[in-house]
Amino acid sequence: MDGKKIRKIICITGLIFAIQLSANAKREEELIELPKTYPAKYTAQYIKQITPLYKPVGKDEILYVALDMLKGTNGEFSRNAILGNNLSGRPVKIEFRDLATINPDYAQFDALGWKKNKQLFIFINPRHKDAPPGAIAALLSHEALHQDEYNSLAEETYAWTMEAAVWYEIVKLYPESNDELHPLVVRENMLKKLFERGDYSSKYIKKTVMSNEGYKNLPSTSPGFEDL
Repeated sequence: MDGKKIRKIICITGLIFAIQLSANAKREEELIELPKTYPAKYTAQYIKQITPLYKPVGKDEILYVALDMLKGTNGEFSRNAILGNNLSGRPVKIEFRDLATINPDYAQFDALGWKKNKQLFIFINPRHKDAPPGAIAALLSHEALHQDEYNSLAEETYAWTMEAAVWYEIVKLYPESNDELHPLVVRENMLKKLFERGDYSSKYIKKTVMSNEGYKNLPSTSPGFEDL
C-alpha cells in the first residue's frame, strides 16, 4: 500500500473518531439533567465554560448560573462587586449556611452580607438551595451592596430596590425563573409588586424597610448611603 493511501486511511479514521467523540460528548450532555428553572442557554457545556470565572466565589453551580444571569441587568454592578470589584478588592465568598449558627435572630433571614477581617461573605439560607437561579441572582444583587461593617435604613432601602429592579428584569428575560411555589420567588414577587406600585421607585419598598422589625435598631444612614 502506498503512502498516499495510508495517509488517506489515517485521515478518514481520524475524522470518524472525531465525529464519534463529538456525538458521545453531545449524548453525555443530554444525559445531564439540569433543573427546569435553568434558562435554556445554561447547558452543561456552557456552565463548564463559565465555571473558571465564578469558581473563586463558591463551590455551588447554581451560584455560577445566578451570577451569569446578572450580566446586562441592573445587577451588573453587584456581579462585578462579587467578582472582586468591591471595597475589599477580593472576590466575595458565597455559601449556603444555617444562619442561626451565626445568630439565632438570623434563623429566618433569606441571606446575610458579612465581613470578617478583610473578607466579604454572602451567606444564603439553605432553604433556597433549590430556588430558581434567577431568584438567587436578584438576592445576590441586594447582598453584594453590603461591603462593610456598617448598615442603615437607607442602605437596606437601596439594596431592596436593587433586588426588585433586577427581579423585574430577570422575569422578562428568563420567564422560567418565576416558579411561584418557591419561597424565594414569593419574596421577589412581593418586592416586584412594591416596585411597580411605586412607579418603579423605592417609595413603597422604603415603607416596608422602615417597618421591618429586623431593622429597628439600624441608623438612618451609613457610609455611601447618606440619603434616606
